[in-house]
Amino acid sequence: MALVLTRGVGERILIGDDIVIEVRAIVDGRHVRIAIEAPRQVPIHRSEVYDAVSAANAASTRSEETLLEQGQLRAPSPS
Repeated sequence: MALVLTRGVGERILIGDDIVIEVRAIVDGRHVRIAIEAPRQVPIHRSEVYDAVSAANAASTRSEETLLEQGQLRAPSPS
């Protein structure tokens, strides 16, 4: 379940004590421009980019496992 809020331009949403999301503009009545203030150690990603990178990493791991199984790739030696 998600919390759904309605906010206008200039209004903010607080998450915990240190994350602030502010509506900066509504563009063409369809898009919302937001600003996010968060500590540097909090990662912020667009979901479509995060999903694409995760899928590419998973595919790479599967490919390496297949090559290892086929003997076409050597496992790294412990250091």
